[in-house]
Amino acid sequence: MPDHQDLILDQFTRQAIPFSTSAGVKDEAALRLVVDFAGAGPDDTTLDVACGGGLIVCAFARHVRHATGIDVTPAMLEQARKLQASQGVTNVTWQLGDVRRLPYRDGSFTIVTSRFAFHHFLDPLAVLHEMKRVCAPGGRVAVIDSAPAPDKAGAFNRMEVVRDPSHVRAMPLEELRGLYRAAGLGEPRVTGYRLEGELEALIARSFPKPGDDEALRRIFRDSIPNDDLGIGARWVDGAIHYGYPVAVLVADR
Repeated sequence: MPDHQDLILDQFTRQAIPFSTSAGVKDEAALRLVVDFAGAGPDDTTLDVACGGGLIVCAFARHVRHATGIDVTPAMLEQARKLQASQGVTNVTWQLGDVRRLPYRDGSFTIVTSRFAFHHFLDPLAVLHEMKRVCAPGGRVAVIDSAPAPDKAGAFNRMEVVRDPSHVRAMPLEELRGLYRAAGLGEPRVTGYRLEGELEALIARSFPKPGDDEALRRIFRDSIPNDDLGIGARWVDGAIHYGYPVAVLVADR
């Protein structure tokens, strides 16, 4: 059986292009919300942990002195470099590496972020400790991730494992807050938004196990009457649409 890191590499090598180019994931309003909520300015140096296709890194690069992204998947970093070139930003560094042991000195960055990655980590608290370590005193640590309602989290996570076998667990907002407290970061400031999408487009950029695409369609259809997944699944012109709840948490170091 593959270990978890193998699942990550398999999924995100295949997802590199469709994930990075997804309309919801690259939505400029959502990217701006993160940059603004983190309080980014011209003197900041930023690190995005598990940066994927580099969307957050390039969004910060337009506002800060220097932006760095680290990811374990070479194909994702290839997409990140293409994005950087297309946007003409030059104050960026890309690093291939394991986010569980960040290869940076203590206090190297003033803003450290991670978006849509914590639900893939076997030990999210350990990653948050690393993010805190490389964040300078007075800096900010930001986590952006799916945050299902507590009474819907079980169904949501079961669905997500079908959609993406590298999924571990998306945490409700209060659990995410608890991670910050456990890491010694104190109480985070919180905002959020809905990541809107359409089911067939979601399946097209995901790589479930053979046959699980139809299981996923059934899960979404069955969830509609009572919103069992907590994502507002609904029919729109013959297609199923949804909105994943996303939490944005920022705390001072």
